Amino acid sequence: MLDTVIIGAGPAGLSAAVYAVRGGLSALLIDQSPVHGGQVLTTYEVDNYLGLKGISGMELGQKFAAHAKETGINELNSPVTEIEPMDGGFKVKTVKETIETKTVIVATGAVHAHLGAKGEEEFGGMGVSYCATCDGAFFKNMDVCVIGGSDVAVEDAEYLARTSKHVYLIHRRDTLRAANELVETLKKRDNVSFIWDSEVTSFNGNLDLESVTVHNKKTGEDTILPVQGAFVAVGIKPVSDVLKGIVNFDEKGYAIAGEDCRTNVKGIYVAGDVRKKPLRQIITAVADGANAVASVQEDIR
Repeated sequence: MLDTVIIGAGPAGLSAAVYAVRGGLSALLIDQSPVHGGQVLTTYEVDNYLGLKGISGMELGQKFAAHAKETGINELNSPVTEIEPMDGGFKVKTVKETIETKTVIVATGAVHAHLGAKGEEEFGGMGVSYCATCDGAFFKNMDVCVIGGSDVAVEDAEYLARTSKHVYLIHRRDTLRAANELVETLKKRDNVSFIWDSEVTSFNGNLDLESVTVHNKKTGEDTILPVQGAFVAVGIKPVSDVLKGIVNFDEKGYAIAGEDCRTNVKGIYVAGDVRKKPLRQIITAVADGANAVASVQEDIR
């Protein structure tokens, strides 16, 4: 029986892997993707990770993955289907095999939230995207829109403005939640327009996206906005299904745990974006990975 199984190979899971091996634990890192790094891989530029200012998200994620791999951590690429409590630990069931372990660190992260608007799924990958840095190059010299008001939305708009013909930032309120410095930088762009108090109610087109329907919440007016690309940046939702029915969650589906990453179930820990916490950043995810392993070490002793 292993000391711990780490589910998820983003910053939290990779950090946990490094600390687990260095701490002398028998550990297994499981992720359904052979490419480790998590959401950071889709970030154009990371400007706030201490000591690595301006590094690309792809490079930072690769550095994290390489560090974990160099420790000699055992890895398994497979989706996890179930965590089943057993005497003295847990059975972690995957598509490939079942692993017995004393403890489980769940670091499955979060994914981009969808609007739920008409045509969103139909035009996914055909004009509708959730990652500007991944897909922005496909819309060079085209008209695009970004939907949202967070730091991510503004950063996406700034990134797209460098190559797109025109960028429309659509937000349901009249002010943005993003940091003022980011907003002021974006406002200096001649090819960026702000559409306030509005929601996208429909994505339209034939084979590819051709326009979005924008509903103004104050006037009630609907406008057809011709765009070839639409980038949805309305937040994230936790990937926590594997824990449902086992640990406690908040109303948004985040697993409840303190800074020690302990859940209400002894032997199960959560780290990174899947955990209920006030700040979800790369640096806090890395810290969670370390804290989770420290708790594991203390508990199995």
